[in-house]
Amino acid sequence: GVEGSNPFFHPFNAVWFSVKDIKPLFYIMADNYLERKMDEYSSLPQKRKKTHELFSLLRKNRSYRGYDKKFIVRRDQLERIISVNELLPSARNQQVLRFRIVLADEAEKITKLCHFGGGLPELKLPKQGEEPNAYIVVCTTVEIHKYVYMDLGISAQSMLLAATEIGLSGLCIGAFSKEEVKKTLNLSLEPILVIAIGKGSEKIELKSIKEEESHAYYRIGDTHFGPKVRLEDLLIKP
Repeated sequence: GVEGSNPFFHPFNAVWFSVKDIKPLFYIMADNYLERKMDEYSSLPQKRKKTHELFSLLRKNRSYRGYDKKFIVRRDQLERIISVNELLPSARNQQVLRFRIVLADEAEKITKLCHFGGGLPELKLPKQGEEPNAYIVVCTTVEIHKYVYMDLGISAQSMLLAATEIGLSGLCIGAFSKEEVKKTLNLSLEPILVIAIGKGSEKIELKSIKEEESHAYYRIGDTHFGPKVRLEDLLIKP
């Protein structure tokens, strides 16, 4: 040390130095330690900023019965949507669901075998020119039982959220001619759900309702309203 100075012992280079000798820290530390660490940190891939939150996706994920015909859904988009099933829970982990992609060249045939908007039969949905040009047909490898339906619900909702995340829309269709769909697509498995996928062109709004009010969806002009029971009526009171 230097007489009359305040000595420090530096652990990185094991030398004595005084306060008057202190320089910027990354020059003092052996091999410019901090400088190198900052360079390493800067080179790391940065985390992507979250663009969607769960509740935002849930609000956007509505059942569309009319689509923009100019927007053509691609195979890679449907594969991305279906890929969420690699991450999902499954009853007894049986993973019995399989998925048939239907693109624009086959979509018209499937549209004719499905019934849209059963609660509004007078509208004969979808309107001409607003038909979806892509579908995902969900099939099962086993006989239908309650656990298959459990998996189906998890899968369908997850795929629709995945579609919403990439700017697409969808509709779960349970009213379809199973035998005709099976025959048209030459399926060896039993189809249990058809999901329309496309760019939704309708205006849809949610309406909070009490439990005793009508749950039926309806339209006023070009706006589709979906009543949803409010939280306080969903909770079972002790």
